[in-house]
Amino acid sequence: MQLSQWQNIRMSIDSILSQKLRAFLTLFIIAIGITALVGILTAVDSLKSSINDQFSSMGANSISIRSRRDLNVKKEGKRVIAKPYISYKEAAAFKDAYNYRGDVGISVVAKFNAKITHADLETNPNMRVSGGDENFLITNGYKLQSGRNFSATEITSNSWSALIGQDVVKDLFPNTDPLGKSIKVENIKYRVIGVLEGKGNSSGFGGDRIVIIPIGTVRQQYAYPEMNFTTTVSTGNQAELETAMNEATGLMRLVRKDKLGDEDSFTVYRSDAMATRLIDLLSYATLAAAFIAIITLTGAAIGLMNMMLVSVTERTREIGTRKALGAQQRFIRNQFLYEAIAICLAGGLLGVLMGVGIGFLVAFFLETAFVIPWLWISIGLALCFFVGVVAGFYPARKAARLDPVEALRYE
Repeated sequence: MQLSQWQNIRMSIDSILSQKLRAFLTLFIIAIGITALVGILTAVDSLKSSINDQFSSMGANSISIRSRRDLNVKKEGKRVIAKPYISYKEAAAFKDAYNYRGDVGISVVAKFNAKITHADLETNPNMRVSGGDENFLITNGYKLQSGRNFSATEITSNSWSALIGQDVVKDLFPNTDPLGKSIKVENIKYRVIGVLEGKGNSSGFGGDRIVIIPIGTVRQQYAYPEMNFTTTVSTGNQAELETAMNEATGLMRLVRKDKLGDEDSFTVYRSDAMATRLIDLLSYATLAAAFIAIITLTGAAIGLMNMMLVSVTERTREIGTRKALGAQQRFIRNQFLYEAIAICLAGGLLGVLMGVGIGFLVAFFLETAFVIPWLWISIGLALCFFVGVVAGFYPARKAARLDPVEALRYE
């Protein structure tokens, strides 16, 4: 850049500093728009990351098969027969016959709100007691921190063994190794053979508030009419999920003896389906942020153009003097353009800092991952540059085309 251009930039900055209040108000309006854009999108990206991590820990590469109970008495004028729950016999038949890649596990919830005790300690009555087979951990995204999984003998012999989550450990074994110790569920003793790694309880999933016992023991101890078993298939990767769903649907129809042409008497769904729905809902927040930013920046552009026109009027004699001394039109035009762009970019940078700060606070209080949306930051600053050019072009053109003689006469 030539020396005259650097002088132009310096004069633009001096001009901005000479009208601090007007420049700051315009700058602040721009900052609000960028803050809304970057702040909301930083929070949204952090929530998306948290949702993906949460569902990945629940077994994202898996599908589950559950019964579908139609609660509507009538549908399209016809009476609907409620579909029966999936029995253990059907779930076991599916597991034996399934031959596509992946592991198959059978599970059932025995109690949703159980109180677990050990000696004189007890948990809150919000623990989930589930029955599972040897594949429960891998199909539900759990890992062992210590101890071991159920053996084949423990599954078939209905043993009184248990795997416990981190919340149970904190409440009942604060300073003790729980392995080999006994716990009571519904006044029945179980021996702890394994401790699960923490999954976190964010988003209300309660992954650590769990006790897992052999599925045979659940069938024996917690049996109730129409006990509803869930069959879960864990694949090697997400690319195989669609094929696994088709294979599972066809096989379960055979197991359930669904007639050709009838709708499925069960539901097959991906474990990440809820995550996808939640992320889709968050897209509305993205649209809202973009709308707020566009409206605010439009208002800021109008305000900036008005400010620059006032500045041209106030500096008419200065422009005339510069032209009389030999300043070319393009230097006059560039000076005013630089002023408009500088104000917009300063507002954009302030908005980015405030937006990232808001996103960080949201992530901190919600205990989610903090993600900086670099793409949206770049887009926001590019918008500021564009607004500066658009808002400053007409005033800059008007200043550059002033007649020097008339400008010198201006009072």
